[in-house]
Amino acid sequence: MNRPSFSIPSVSRETALVVGLVGGAEFVNHTYLVLFPPILGILAAEFDVSLAMLGVAMGVQGFTNALFQLPFGYLSDNYDRRIALGLSLALSTGSVFLVAFAPTFEVLLLGQALLGIGIAGHHPTHFPLLADATPEHLRARAFSVRGFLGSLGFAAPPVFFAATLSLPGVTWRRAVALIGLFGAVYAAVTMATFRRYVGPGVTAPEPERGGPDESVPLRESVRRELRAIVASPTILALAVLALVASTASWGLTTYAVVLLRDGYGLALDAANLTLSAMFAVGAGMVLVGGDLSDRFSPGPLIVGSYAAVVLFVGLLATLAIPATVAVGSLLVVGGIRSLAGPARSKLADRLSTRADLGRNFALITVGTMTGSALAPPLFGALISRAGLRTAFSLIAGISVAAVLVTLFVLYRRDASGSAAGAAETE
Repeated sequence: MNRPSFSIPSVSRETALVVGLVGGAEFVNHTYLVLFPPILGILAAEFDVSLAMLGVAMGVQGFTNALFQLPFGYLSDNYDRRIALGLSLALSTGSVFLVAFAPTFEVLLLGQALLGIGIAGHHPTHFPLLADATPEHLRARAFSVRGFLGSLGFAAPPVFFAATLSLPGVTWRRAVALIGLFGAVYAAVTMATFRRYVGPGVTAPEPERGGPDESVPLRESVRRELRAIVASPTILALAVLALVASTASWGLTTYAVVLLRDGYGLALDAANLTLSAMFAVGAGMVLVGGDLSDRFSPGPLIVGSYAAVVLFVGLLATLAIPATVAVGSLLVVGGIRSLAGPARSKLADRLSTRADLGRNFALITVGTMTGSALAPPLFGALISRAGLRTAFSLIAGISVAAVLVTLFVLYRRDASGSAAGAAETE
């Protein structure tokens, strides 16, 4: 019997460079995204503001991130993608330094707003670069490498702050500045490498796009982009899928510790360790999801992943299982939900023409960022008013919606394919 092999396929130097550099940029991007959570208490004391106000600052970052997805998608689809990537890295890294040396809370807020704009450029440039640098049969694995390094980026700041702030003379400002310095060096190396070793076949807009028409007014260009979005119901459905999946995922992640502590009686340190283990398991399963998505159809993998999430979150919502089973269920959910990420990206890639990759992945990321912004206040209020059982039952219900939206996307894809085949035979 043949066993599945997870060996690393042979690829060209250009492909390996693009996958590695884009993955590294996602690592940097994610470290920037979670700068505040490990030092919230320090920031509250430093600027004499409440945790709620710091929550507003993080919300501002999420808002500008979502707002600038489509502009960066347009830039990526119509101009050299090195420009979009370089602008994104430069703006986000500069904003980290602004945060590090902010004299007032207002400047800190400005730094967060600019940071969100800079980070917004990553997904609309990362996915087109990976798509053009890798053959179709390896593309999901390329997406999964990026996702794996992004997961490590989420895990890095808490460890880094814990290590550096214990050193004599190291303040939170210096620690944040060190993160910015790492990002600046990485950005310089990345852009120099792209310039020297990566060709225009990867970084330039697709030939059929033709580049921007300078004679067309900006307002008309915006209208064209909006009409193109409306004319792509499957991509819009994928954006809705990203929204509901992100809402469920962030609801679970945000309140998993509360569930284990208040619902199952675990100690705080054990609950936090479980959350860290969820991220670790998820990082490994991202790679598995990429391999499976390249070997098999991504659609059934997405459906199976979200269906399993429904089952295990529904089990957790009962509050009736043993604590050890609850911990195991959360670890399972942390892994199986990560299988869907590369598969969803592979499906989006297949549903896109080469000329609209940046816009499509930007639109999907808008859904993801909106879900991540909605989930914490939504489920926090629900837990306060109706309890853990109701809140986690809703998370399971939203995961059911993710299954249904995925089935709709697959139906639309198959219907479009059948129509196109019928048209070719006439």
